[in-house]
Amino acid sequence: MINDQTHNGSTSRYQSLQCLRSLVLSRFQWLMLCILLLALIMVASLCIGAKSLSITDIYHVLFSDQPGLTSTIIFEGRLPRTLNGLFVGMALGSSGALIQAITRNPLADPGILGINLGASLAVAIAVVFLGATQFSDFFIYAALGSLVASLLIFAIGSLSAGKVDPLKLTLAGIALGAVFAGLSSALILFNPLAFDQIRFWTVGSLDIRTLSVPLYIAPVVIAGCLLALSITPALNAFGLGDALAASLGSNPIRVQIVGLITITLLCGAATAAAGPIGFVSLMMPHIARWMVGPDQRWIIPFSFILTPCLLLIADIIGRVLVVGELRVSIVTAFIGAPILIYLVRRKGASSL
Repeated sequence: MINDQTHNGSTSRYQSLQCLRSLVLSRFQWLMLCILLLALIMVASLCIGAKSLSITDIYHVLFSDQPGLTSTIIFEGRLPRTLNGLFVGMALGSSGALIQAITRNPLADPGILGINLGASLAVAIAVVFLGATQFSDFFIYAALGSLVASLLIFAIGSLSAGKVDPLKLTLAGIALGAVFAGLSSALILFNPLAFDQIRFWTVGSLDIRTLSVPLYIAPVVIAGCLLALSITPALNAFGLGDALAASLGSNPIRVQIVGLITITLLCGAATAAAGPIGFVSLMMPHIARWMVGPDQRWIIPFSFILTPCLLLIADIIGRVLVVGELRVSIVTAFIGAPILIYLVRRKGASSL
């Protein structure tokens, strides 16, 4: 009898290990597939535009020093905006997944909570009153604006209960975001020079003409993504509630502080490089959650791989859909608005 029980226990443990191994393998296969998809979309971003280029053309330009029209198109147009889409997408995807995990609110993202708009307001103030013109200035003020907006929103969202309330946090973000947007518009419209300087940036676009922007934000975005990955085990415990997370050895206050710092870095970098882009950081964590389940150790890496895919696809669509081009933020809004409506109406949307 004892031998039978021992054998049954061993068989059960073996089956559990097999199921776990199968699940991890499935997630790893999804991850490899997403990385391959991202690589293909980046190649498509280099090829597709007003002048179509072949992969052979791109290969010769990238691995030779021959000047010419094709070289100018690649190095002063498509390569900078492709790399910008990669790093901005990584930043938006990671920050969106982090905000949803920390607030326990599946409808939270930097755009809806007003964090990106806080960064935009800070940049507008810097341009109008401080004469900021360099991208490095934009990044510093965007990061400060993200931090101040995050602190205000979190403070209002936890003002009465002493803890973060998802509903109050969302309402506070929407209200403050409207204030930030109104102030930004007023500052820009009443200052023609400032309006002319940042009017394209405020719409939200990946269209840049220099590699210095993506190379500038790359270390910040990579550091922010690594920081987000470092707290994913604690985020899993945090999702169970403060009391249970503390009993499991997690420190909810520390998780929120590290998360807030990470969100500030990522939102500041993304907003400085591309302006305020909404919806993508809301959608992609949900798609990642559908693919890999509720484990934050997988949701966050999937989010910062999948979000650049969507952002670059939207950018490609914007290039070819109309004469000239549509800004990427306009295309993502058309894609994101129906998905937001679907999430709000979905019965399970309130659960992470």
